[in-house]
Amino acid sequence: MKSILRASMICVLLAGSAMALTGERMAEIPLDQMSPAQRSVADAILSGPRKSIGGPFNAWLRSPELADRLQKVGEYVRFNSSLDKRINEMAILMTAQAWGSQYEWYAHAPLAIKAGLDPAIVAAIGAGRKPDNMKDDEAIVWEFSTQLRRDHGVDDAIYARALEKFGEQGIMDLVAVNGYYDVVSMTLNVARVAPPPGEEIPFKQAGR
Repeated sequence: MKSILRASMICVLLAGSAMALTGERMAEIPLDQMSPAQRSVADAILSGPRKSIGGPFNAWLRSPELADRLQKVGEYVRFNSSLDKRINEMAILMTAQAWGSQYEWYAHAPLAIKAGLDPAIVAAIGAGRKPDNMKDDEAIVWEFSTQLRRDHGVDDAIYARALEKFGEQGIMDLVAVNGYYDVVSMTLNVARVAPPPGEEIPFKQAGR
């Protein structure tokens, strides 16, 4: 009888674990249950331009010092970059598509269109295609970001075009937006943060 009960308990625990892994892996931490370090970072994020600790921030709060450092980088990359917001958001969408990060796409596709990126370009990126009829700066961002992610570097031709268009600061900001949103997308995929039900996403979520 004891062995049967033990086996039943194990089955229940395994079933519970399997159910937990089908959805978001890191439960939201209520503000009143955060450690002082977590609450300090959460307050900094909530009082900044984002006004929310959704997306990757809930997961990052498991490591408060990391969360604080990453959110400060992200605040620069998203809100204070030297790049025009239209092409900055384009690079973010390319990163979301490359990682199959549906939440990142859900969060940033409307922002890209609002910033002036042609919806046809957004649709092409979502489908994994090179967009047609890009403006010069958009074509540079597409080629630079594509090479960087695919080849782990960029050739002299695209570097020269980016340098002429954006300068050295712009090149570093373009590298940074790609790299920062790599970390964001990886976090969202590992934590299984999904967009709200019913949202139309042009690609399958990674790991699903």
